[in-house]
Amino acid sequence: MSTRVDGPASPTIESRDELVADLEKGCKPPETWRIGTEHEKFAFYQKDHTPVPYEGDRGIGALLAGLRERFGWDPIYENGNLIALNRADCDKGGSVTLEPGGQLELSGATLETVHQTCEEVRQHLVETEEIGDELGIGFLGLGFSPKWTLRQTPMMPKARYRIMADYMPKVGTLGRDMMFRTATVQVNLDFADEADMLAKLRVGLALQPVATALFANSPFTEGHPNGFKSYRAEIWRDTDPERTGGLPQAFDDDFGFERYVDYALNVPMYFVYRDGRYIDVAGASFKDFLDGKLTALPGERPTMADWSDHLTTAFPDVRLKHFLEMRGADAGPVRNICALSAFWVGLIYDAQSLSDAAALIADWTAEERLALRNSVPARALDAPFRGGTVADVAEDVLRISEAGLERRARLDAKGRDERHFLKPLHDSLEHGVPADRLLAAYEGPWQSDIDRIFTEEAYRIKPFALAV
Repeated sequence: MSTRVDGPASPTIESRDELVADLEKGCKPPETWRIGTEHEKFAFYQKDHTPVPYEGDRGIGALLAGLRERFGWDPIYENGNLIALNRADCDKGGSVTLEPGGQLELSGATLETVHQTCEEVRQHLVETEEIGDELGIGFLGLGFSPKWTLRQTPMMPKARYRIMADYMPKVGTLGRDMMFRTATVQVNLDFADEADMLAKLRVGLALQPVATALFANSPFTEGHPNGFKSYRAEIWRDTDPERTGGLPQAFDDDFGFERYVDYALNVPMYFVYRDGRYIDVAGASFKDFLDGKLTALPGERPTMADWSDHLTTAFPDVRLKHFLEMRGADAGPVRNICALSAFWVGLIYDAQSLSDAAALIADWTAEERLALRNSVPARALDAPFRGGTVADVAEDVLRISEAGLERRARLDAKGRDERHFLKPLHDSLEHGVPADRLLAAYEGPWQSDIDRIFTEEAYRIKPFALAV
């Protein structure tokens, strides 16, 4: 989740048209399209597998301080607490931020190839492993915290999270679980113009459940199987219906930048940031704010920075900002981080693949898309679809993505294109999704001991070859 940083004064918004124009600024020629990958992971103490609080000489704050001091990150503070790191002027780029329950997130730089993305992931994990080992902290990539209760999970010292946590029970039953106990990997991708954005948005929304199935990796809750393969995806079904979901209106003939602005304007607000503090306006209308009628700030109109903040509080399966965020996958093994970027790049950064994917979903009905989204959390690739299963669709989609990566022909030093990053997804189709493997281990060699997950599945990069 983004971290607000004080900076130059942002211009005041005078009309809805300015919001539409702001989204249009995301349009870029294909030669400038980039790949931005974000991934979250749970931090735990290696000794007893308990969650890591912010405070203390071995807490999350100390971890961030160690990364800053040793690897040249620039610090970001809130109320005197180090809450994020930034490295904008470096080819390794990006930022390190904190999710509400202490999930550590790398928001990567915008890069040209999946090869570069995977090297960025490797470098980040080398850094976090080095500092983490010194503090006795390990890291785990799963879609949902496998052992800790909500009460056991710490809250990071970011004021926006307190506002959100207070509001969540008013609009759903699982919102706090989403905040504190889920982790994801997502990829952010560019578009050329409104038509290109819409084609990519529709493909992304329709196929997001397929990605959820392939990357399903959250089968445990508080130490036991929970009946789902992606419990993270199930949680999103009962978080906040006004800001989540498959965005069915995106398939209307008149959908575009203007309609997305209208959608975002109708998403209730969480907060307004002023003078270094977050003001709780949870449930208020951004439309009222635009008209100078926000109760908490009477007569004041929003700035473009307020709008940017607000866009981050809408959580559809694909989110539109100055790029498109593909948001459907559970966090998982390191190779899956690279695989997610490759999967979507192959599908929508090649014109033929985008056309083929659009043709594949062209006759899917709104009811079918919703049924797919609702059935995948429990059954993943075994979820039914049109007389077959999601696995059948995934095979077709993977072929389209693979062909797109081959046509892109972005080679690494060994002369390989980006297709080899898709191997984990072929493995999911052939041998079962990550959740299947975890459940088999839990029921077999782990002998129902969930603590084995912290030793068997923790990220270890030294030595580690991301190539497959």
